[in-house]
Amino acid sequence: MGSIKIVAFAGSLRSGSHNKKLIRIAAAGARAAGAQVTDLDLRDVAMPLYDGDIEREQGLPPNAKVFKRLLVEHHGMLISSPEYNSAFPAVLKNAIDWASRPEPNEPALAAFKGKIAGLMAASPGHLGGVRGLAVLRSILSNIGVIVIPTQMAIARANEAFDEDGSLKDERQQAGIEAVGAEVVRFARGLSEVK
Repeated sequence: MGSIKIVAFAGSLRSGSHNKKLIRIAAAGARAAGAQVTDLDLRDVAMPLYDGDIEREQGLPPNAKVFKRLLVEHHGMLISSPEYNSAFPAVLKNAIDWASRPEPNEPALAAFKGKIAGLMAASPGHLGGVRGLAVLRSILSNIGVIVIPTQMAIARANEAFDEDGSLKDERQQAGIEAVGAEVVRFARGLSEVK
């Protein structure tokens, strides 16, 4: 069996995002578990708001195709998402919506069905973004993604990180790394069954 491939990204565009820091920790955990990890910044694959007219007249926009192809080519994904008004951000929902659209001669939800996902969040609030993760988990599950049971939400994220980007709390650091490793284990197990 070849190497397990995981794509890792944050549902935030801000360059100093707490969730971009968090996803790097999870990606390190996946690499330590033997995965080949592709780091992705959603800013690098900016997409227009989903519009059925654009899809009908032009097909998927170029960056939506890039994002979708990455999901198709990887066994799983790590997603760290902020929480905006009790849900995950529009930029992440928009990317999911575009990637869910079928292209000619392609099975439905090819970018999502049977993929493994690990979720995490960081927020300055007291709940750490857990409400947004519940919505994200529901949507991903509904489109065929196998979301691992373990997830983590880091509260008071504005105080949680050291200058080097690691978490000050060693248990939280280990927990986020473990989410990355668990996605790899699930993906490897599923790959061996196929």
